[in-house]
Amino acid sequence: MTMKYVEIIADAKSVDTLAALAEQVKAFDFRPGVVGSDGMQQSRMLVRDEQVQRVLDGLQSVLGAQPTARILVLSVETALPKPDENEKGRKDSASIARESLYDDIAKGARLDFNYLVLVMLSTIVAAIGLVENDVAVVIGAMVIAPLLGPNLALSLGTALGDRVLMRKAVLTLVAGILLAVGLSLLFGMLWPAAFDSDELLSRTHADLGAIALSLASGAAATLSLTTGLSGVMVGVMVAVALLPPAVTLGMMLGNGHPELALGAGLLLAINIVCVNLSSKIVFFLKGVRPRTWLEKEKAKQAMMLYVVGWVVTLAILLVVIYLRNL
Repeated sequence: MTMKYVEIIADAKSVDTLAALAEQVKAFDFRPGVVGSDGMQQSRMLVRDEQVQRVLDGLQSVLGAQPTARILVLSVETALPKPDENEKGRKDSASIARESLYDDIAKGARLDFNYLVLVMLSTIVAAIGLVENDVAVVIGAMVIAPLLGPNLALSLGTALGDRVLMRKAVLTLVAGILLAVGLSLLFGMLWPAAFDSDELLSRTHADLGAIALSLASGAAATLSLTTGLSGVMVGVMVAVALLPPAVTLGMMLGNGHPELALGAGLLLAINIVCVNLSSKIVFFLKGVRPRTWLEKEKAKQAMMLYVVGWVVTLAILLVVIYLRNL
């Protein structure tokens, strides 16, 4: 069982309300501190991970009128004595708090110099790996590639009704894809060897298996982030493979193979649609939503448009796959 230490700095008059909140969420411990000369008091609350979001929402409602109030959430590495057997048997439904999740995922929507350099480097690595038919090099490019971040940020932005984050995510994703395709197109025009490796040609064909893989990968990525299992992300980056189809698309266009480029573009579109669709479903099932009623209503509208849009797009892609197979 994991816990968090929530530290609150607020007006001393709020201590009774904070104590009532601690009792309401069944906190392990609540300790009011000494009142400072400015009338502010430091209090600490020890709570289970699954109660952190409830605590933060309650604190923001109570302390919203105090501009100088501060809320800090600290991880607890070890706690003694150990919880009893009844506590150990409690179902673990812990999730990362919304604010912490937002900070982690929003980083993937940053369109800055580091992001562009990472896309350029991963494109070069992927292009060489695909042409040379080197699986290890292609996997390395998948791990480097930052294209998964904007997709998850877009999904989270929709779940929270955050239009600013959604715009940033779309801009970052489009810029990354255009840079990868443009650089690989130039690579395809200049590379003297034939583009007939198995690794390259495998990215020019899209089928139902690619859809299932992308849906599962997007769900796994989101689940790993919402539950704190960040180590899973490396495997997800390899499985979802957003960069190799984009690189294949550019190289086939540059080498004069529009039909193969269309297949790679179709695979890339499937990956993007399925990752966004499955990640949105996981965010919904994990209860990631805004705090206030008005924000929830805005997020609900955005979610409906978002899900319907991706489902319709996926249906169109399925029709295209069917026609191409004919």
